[in-house]
Amino acid sequence: MVTPHIAAQPDDFAATVLMPGDPLRARYVAEHHLEDARLVTEVRGILGYTGTFSGQRVSVMASGMGIPSISIYATELYREYGVQNIIRIGTCGGLAPDLSLRDVVVGVGASTDSNTNRMRLMGFDLAATASYEIVRAIDDSARESGTSVVMGGIFSSDLFYLPDETIMDRLAAAGILAVEMEAAGLYGIALTEKRRAAAMMTVTDNLATGERMSSEDRQTSLDSMIDLALRTAVKLGD
Repeated sequence: MVTPHIAAQPDDFAATVLMPGDPLRARYVAEHHLEDARLVTEVRGILGYTGTFSGQRVSVMASGMGIPSISIYATELYREYGVQNIIRIGTCGGLAPDLSLRDVVVGVGASTDSNTNRMRLMGFDLAATASYEIVRAIDDSARESGTSVVMGGIFSSDLFYLPDETIMDRLAAAGILAVEMEAAGLYGIALTEKRRAAAMMTVTDNLATGERMSSEDRQTSLDSMIDLALRTAVKLGD
């Protein structure tokens, strides 16, 4: 089976797919966290692998950056490859001053400046929320592994370079924990496709305090989140 953006066989993907934005991070997960991982797609340099973790079949595939990109890949995975669960594993900018670098944020709901979900409901707002089943599995896995997570609302922005940075102050005042660029789109697709999705992100910089990870730290500081996502995938099963 080949879709416009994925070249894989019908059974190449597991029921749960982890989705980092960066193709190299997908490769890192496959090489350092999965057993017997094999490359199943590499169209346009978007790498996808399937292997096992604790005996459970799990896939990891990049989404690219932004809501339009993740929307393409999530739709094809859900519709054409029978994927049931997508867990975004990414990075975010913290908005709450008490968030520390390397904290793991789980986006229970995702506000956005994107018009994508309104287009799905012909102009009405869609409550872009994570799937309870995955959030519960994340919480259970975090408690069992002793991993600290922060759950709450996040903001998915269409723009990385905003024309007016004061919006961040308003988001923080509204209780938004962090900003990223994909979750709201992923949640909208999962809801309309009747599948499941959740997003967890490691805080790599805090816009309130000015703290920021180096590029080297970004490559080596996500293992705790990756391990939590894989433990969650095992709980979700086949």
